[in-house]
Amino acid sequence: MSTTGANADPLAALGSLPGVAESVESVRKAVDRVYGHRIMRRRSNEITGEAALRGSRGSAALSGADWALEEVRRRTDFSGDDEARVVGAALRLTAEAGEFLSIWRQSPLRVLARLHLVAAVAAVPAVSAADNKDTVGRPRLRGEPVSETPAADAAGPPLIGLPLPDAAEVEGRLDGLARLVVTGSSAPALVTAAVVHGELLALRPFGSHNGLVARAAERIVLIGSGLDPKSVCPPEVGHAELGRAAYAAALDGYASGTPEGMAAWIAHCGKAVGLGARESTAVCEALQRGAA
Repeated sequence: MSTTGANADPLAALGSLPGVAESVESVRKAVDRVYGHRIMRRRSNEITGEAALRGSRGSAALSGADWALEEVRRRTDFSGDDEARVVGAALRLTAEAGEFLSIWRQSPLRVLARLHLVAAVAAVPAVSAADNKDTVGRPRLRGEPVSETPAADAAGPPLIGLPLPDAAEVEGRLDGLARLVVTGSSAPALVTAAVVHGELLALRPFGSHNGLVARAAERIVLIGSGLDPKSVCPPEVGHAELGRAAYAAALDGYASGTPEGMAAWIAHCGKAVGLGARESTAVCEALQRGAA
């Protein structure tokens, strides 16, 4: 998506694309069901904590570490191997996402740099840390390679197969994205979150961990917008459940820039939020029955 141009609120136009209003309404109803559950009135902190764990697991799965939920819950050391480091990075991002809410609207690029630092700082073996320290927490420069994580590389072909924009394009589009965030939009939160997520995936602005950072940024938008202030509807759960192939195909639509492709990506992100909400509704039900 082009984030530059004469339209003072380019995101608002996306809200009128075919099917987007229905996706927005479906998400709102799903979120309302969670927040209206009686367990949320008494044990919302537990639901938030469980959503964080499940969201982290989902994001890590898309970045090469598809662990069972109970394995994520059981572990205390996430430094032992490539997959463990991916899960640890996802957990750190989820834990710290809420700390950036007050900064996001004023300085989104600062937040993105910090998210990358959080993800990458402990995610490489000590032997290569010195080689990586100068690339952490800043957008990649011309000629620098991009790799999501060693675990993702080992899993097979890259999840995102789009052509990699050069550093100059990345810089320009990141600046455009930052302007959109700072200026604000009348577009629904789902639309803004989907564009932030899609743009970061398409650009892959950092040398690593771009998927993890993009999904964390999506979560920040959903929380900060007021759609999911307690962070109990983790979209990462839905993205993982919908599967890698659907994720990549929907992103291809976003990258095409066509109305149909953009609408399909927004709808995909809406389904992901809805599935995250459904997951937390199930957790509420389990707590109500005394089964969790």
